[in-house]
Amino acid sequence: MTKAVVDALQPGDLAWDADVKGLGIHCQRRDRVYMVKYRSQGRQRWYTIGQHGSPWTPELARREAKRILGLVAEGKDPADKKRKDRSAPTVSALAERFLEEHVATKAKDRTYIEYKRLIERVVMQELGWLKVDEVRSSDIEKLHLKFRATPYQPNRLVALLCKIFNWSGRRGERNPCIGVERFAEQKRRRYLSSAELARLGAALIQAEEEKLTSPYVVAAIRLLVFTGARLTEILTLRRNHVDLERGLLNLSDSKTGAKTVYLNSAAQEVLTTLPRPQDNPFVIPGERMGRHLVNLEKPWRRMRELAQLHDLRLHDLRHSFASIGAGAGLGLPVIGALLGHAQAATTARYAHLAADPLQQVADLIGQRLAAAMNG
Repeated sequence: MTKAVVDALQPGDLAWDADVKGLGIHCQRRDRVYMVKYRSQGRQRWYTIGQHGSPWTPELARREAKRILGLVAEGKDPADKKRKDRSAPTVSALAERFLEEHVATKAKDRTYIEYKRLIERVVMQELGWLKVDEVRSSDIEKLHLKFRATPYQPNRLVALLCKIFNWSGRRGERNPCIGVERFAEQKRRRYLSSAELARLGAALIQAEEEKLTSPYVVAAIRLLVFTGARLTEILTLRRNHVDLERGLLNLSDSKTGAKTVYLNSAAQEVLTTLPRPQDNPFVIPGERMGRHLVNLEKPWRRMRELAQLHDLRLHDLRHSFASIGAGAGLGLPVIGALLGHAQAATTARYAHLAADPLQQVADLIGQRLAAAMNG
């Protein structure tokens, strides 16, 4: 098979190479196409190498045919692999299927929203065009490093990609996310001091008196302080979940499943005095009829400015609830039960605060000893 032989072919002609058995070229109406014929598992297969011309010449086609036939000799089927590669989904298509077929049916709404955000803003933009089988650990590592300025996000991103590839069911293939080392994360521990709690309380009173925000916003923030509940638990709280007679919130669903929140007198007072619109089943109603308040961040930023607590997050109110309990000498299992922690390790972050009463006693003894020594 030489260039002169190939150039002389007419439409419909099929020529075979004398050196490499199975290598041929077929002259179609417009193109001349190199191909290899072989047998795999008792069946005849055809593998298309490419069209004659740049880059394929008789010599390059002969070299490629030898490589393909070498794979066949190893028991592989190059034509079948090529077909599978062509039909393999892109990362974008796989991520969309994962979101709608798995997350939407089995995960909580907040998880769905967060996964959807990461998939649309990062996964599809950075890896969406790649075939699933083409993704390598180096691609995941490069993406992980790209967002190293905020360690939390790339770590969650890799965890999400790992779930997507596991869900895809690629049997016998290594998940490309395995082995990607996560960034170290500094756990945030922000608790309100007595003075800061006083400033926050004053800011909420000012907001009520001057009508700077909705009374439901103020009530939501107070309930977060007094119950230690999660933000979504308060925003989605329905009136039929509230049992004021027994002092309980009976949540049918939360991050850790069904949960009971024990109401102290301050929380009960908030719930008792809060207006109850007849057309809305939620304790904290939103602007849309029959719906709960969706976004507390914007009014919270205003309350935060009034209280001069610029670095305080809404979730820090939950930490402060736990810190008060630890400082009062309550055991970690009790605090964990109040917060609805599924794992004891989650409550363990407050262990160091339990030493505060001992510190107070040590200070008292020291003061009396010093006073005695000073006459």
